[in-house]
Amino acid sequence: MEFRSDLSIALSVNGRHHEVTVDARTTLLDLLREHLKLTGTKKGCNFGECGACTVHLNGRHVNSCLVLAASADASQVTTIEGLAEDGKLHPVQQAFIDHDAFQCGFCTPGQVMSAVALISNGHTTSAAEIREWMSGNLCRCSSYPQIVAAVEGAAAQIRNG
Repeated sequence: MEFRSDLSIALSVNGRHHEVTVDARTTLLDLLREHLKLTGTKKGCNFGECGACTVHLNGRHVNSCLVLAASADASQVTTIEGLAEDGKLHPVQQAFIDHDAFQCGFCTPGQVMSAVALISNGHTTSAAEIREWMSGNLCRCSSYPQIVAAVEGAAAQIRNG
């Protein structure tokens, strides 16, 4: 016997309204990837340990694998697909390219989403502070020096307009 309890969820993802029916056990990550086909957000560990699934939920960065979709009802979600505006990359996305801050690229969406959050929260006073605030995002390819450089570069660009 299979237990299934469906819920209707209404939320805004990247500025677009969505109404979706999901099982009550569905995570925000699975809602994004499987129901909305937004596969930029990656499923890494599925335990909140790697940061690959980082998105912004009502302005806060969260590990979407740890958030039940039901708790995101009536919320605003931004994924990596929602950062670029009018065909122009977000400064953090561009900085990751400019500083070669990725190798395989699997962790990059989560890294970028965390970097956007830490820049907007003013946690870029030093490389050590950036490393501390980015410590929830793992990179198996060890691109950490380039990631820190990208965050520093994006923060300077955003600060200087």
